[in-house]
Amino acid sequence: MASIKVLVTGAAGQIAYSLLHSIAKGDVFGQDQTITLVMLDIPPMATVLKGVEMELEDCALPLLKEVISTTDYKEAFSDIDVAILVGAMPRREGMERKDLLKANAGIFQGQGKALDQYAKKSVKVLVVGNPANTNCLIASKCAPSIPKKNFSCLTRLDQNRAQSQVASRVGVAANSVCNVIIWGNHSSTQYPDVRHALVCTADGTVSPVPAVVKDDAWLNGDFITTVQKRGGAVIAARKLSSAMSAAKAIGDHVRDWWFGINNKVCCSGASKLWTSMGVYSDGSHYGIPEDIIYSFPVTIQNRDYTIVDGLEINDASRARMDETAKELVEERDAALQFLSSS
Repeated sequence: MASIKVLVTGAAGQIAYSLLHSIAKGDVFGQDQTITLVMLDIPPMATVLKGVEMELEDCALPLLKEVISTTDYKEAFSDIDVAILVGAMPRREGMERKDLLKANAGIFQGQGKALDQYAKKSVKVLVVGNPANTNCLIASKCAPSIPKKNFSCLTRLDQNRAQSQVASRVGVAANSVCNVIIWGNHSSTQYPDVRHALVCTADGTVSPVPAVVKDDAWLNGDFITTVQKRGGAVIAARKLSSAMSAAKAIGDHVRDWWFGINNKVCCSGASKLWTSMGVYSDGSHYGIPEDIIYSFPVTIQNRDYTIVDGLEINDASRARMDETAKELVEERDAALQFLSSS
């Protein structure tokens, strides 16, 4: 099997520190897949990056063919098979959202152009750095030679959070809950939806989540707000943003995109399994506007996703789905304005 080349940006940061070892030892791309791991960060982090490279070497991982640490876009993006774009400008105290959008529009414009110029046209691109949906859109627009379907943003962390909340509530393992949906933006407007989700109970019975939870007030109230605000709650407790759980979600997302959804690690009694990914909206699904990156339920086959259509959407869900879409349209318009003026 030919080796693959995987790029991680923001590689000197805390999320990457939890992610890189997992990729290098085969958790994401399989136990028989050798990897050239490329790590990119900004020049002030070059020394830290070199330390991470030394640690990876010291792990003596048999699948790790080569480690490249760099601050140069051409070296980082050349001939890559997978790009995991973790690095972004974080929101600092006193910074307004428009300032965050402007800073990241510039970063992801540059990375999109580098993808367009140097990466394989088959490259799979996962954007993690926030605001992830809009950063993903910018990168895609700046890499017109790469198909839009090759770009996605991370909402798997939100899905994992929602799945865990339900599992804890009904007293089952997290992998006994499946088909949770995250609609929309990776922000506090996201809509975690369990109306179509399933629980596999201890006796092997597969039932709809609402029928097992038996508490609509919780499902439509505290459950949603807990998932929406979980990132802030982690920061309040840890004084740092989510890293371990974000790295796990990145691995889950990329592994499913690469291999398809694994029935063994989800509710095996379900007739159809899906996962949530932030993907390009062409305007033909669930009334979501065109030209935004929006989280939908997707099935995956042969490294290609298909949005799950035909799910019933009630009035309450419609309102929440439209609210998060509205935010994404506003983000897109602001970011594109910054691009056009740069």
